[in-house]
Amino acid sequence: MNKKDIGLLVLILVVGTTVALINPRFVSAINISNTANLVGLFGLFSIAEAFVIITAGIDLSVGSIIALLGVIFVDLIASHGVAWPVAIVVVLLIGIVIGWIHGFLVTRMGLQPFVVTLCGLLVYRGIARFYTKDSTAGFTFGQEFPTLEWLITGRTYGVPHSIVAFAVVAVIAWVVLHRSVYGRHLFAVGKNEEAARYSGISTHRVIIGAYIICAGLTAIAAVFFGMYTRSISPASHGNFYELYAIAAAVLGGFSLRGGEGSIIGVVLGVILLQILQNLVNLLGIPSSLNFAVMGTVILGGVLADQQFARYRQRRLTAQAAAGGEVSGPSP
Repeated sequence: MNKKDIGLLVLILVVGTTVALINPRFVSAINISNTANLVGLFGLFSIAEAFVIITAGIDLSVGSIIALLGVIFVDLIASHGVAWPVAIVVVLLIGIVIGWIHGFLVTRMGLQPFVVTLCGLLVYRGIARFYTKDSTAGFTFGQEFPTLEWLITGRTYGVPHSIVAFAVVAVIAWVVLHRSVYGRHLFAVGKNEEAARYSGISTHRVIIGAYIICAGLTAIAAVFFGMYTRSISPASHGNFYELYAIAAAVLGGFSLRGGEGSIIGVVLGVILLQILQNLVNLLGIPSSLNFAVMGTVILGGVLADQQFARYRQRRLTAQAAAGGEVSGPSP
C-alpha cells in the first residue's frame, strides 16, 4: 500500500467509527452485510472504469451499458427461455464488442474518449428504451432461477456473493495492473503515450484492451444488477453510475491525467463512498443529496490530486537544482 492508500484507509476508519458512534445500527450484522453487498455491486464497474482512467481516458457510458445489457440479459432468460449461462456469455460478448468499438474510435479514428463515451451514453440508453418499448423489463410472477439467483444474489455464512465476486475481480485486476507487462504498458501509455510509442509499445492495442476490459467488467456488473433489482427501467436504471465509478477511482488515487493509481485504492474508494451513502441514510438526510456527496467527493479528489502533482513537481525541481549545485564545477 502506498501513502495515498494508507491515508484513505485511515479516513475510512475515522468515518466508520464516527458513524458507529452516532448511530450504532451502522455496525449491526444486517447493515454490514447489506453495505458489503452494495460495495460488491458498485465495485465491479468501478474497477472497470479505473482501467480506462489509467490510460488518461474516461468512460461516461458505464451506466447506459448496464441498462442496455441488463435488459438484454433479463429478456433472454425471462422471455426467450435462453439458458442463463448462454445469456451471460452473450451479454459478455456484447460488452467486449462495445469496448472494442470505443477503443477503435479513440485510437484509430482519433476521437476524444469524452466524446466517444458521451455519445455511447446516449446511444446505449436510447437502444435500451427502444428494445423494451420504454417499458420495464423484469421477471413474470413465479419465474425462478434458483441456481442463478444463489450464485448472483445469494449469501454464504452471511457474506454476499457480490462481494466475493468483487474480491476475485480485484485480485485479478491487481495482478494485471501491478504485476504484468500489460499493466506496465498501461501506466506508460497513461504517463506519456508518445514516449511509450517510441519505446516500442503498441499503444493502440493497450488502449483498446483497456476499453475492452472496462466494458467486459461492466457487462458482468450488468448481470449482477439485473438479478439484484429483478426489474429494469431502461430510462433510469444505472443513471449516474459512471460518476460513482469515476469518484471511486479518483478517491483511490487514479489521476484523470493518467499514469497513476492502484487497485487497492479503488477498493478503498468504493468502500468509503458506500459508508458515506450509508451515513446519509442512517442520519435521515434526504437521499437526493447522494449526488451532491459524489460531486463533492470528485471535486475534492481532483483538487487533492492537483495539489499532490504540484508538490511532487516542486520537490523534483528542488532535487534537480540541488543535484546541479553539487555536481557543478567548484569556483
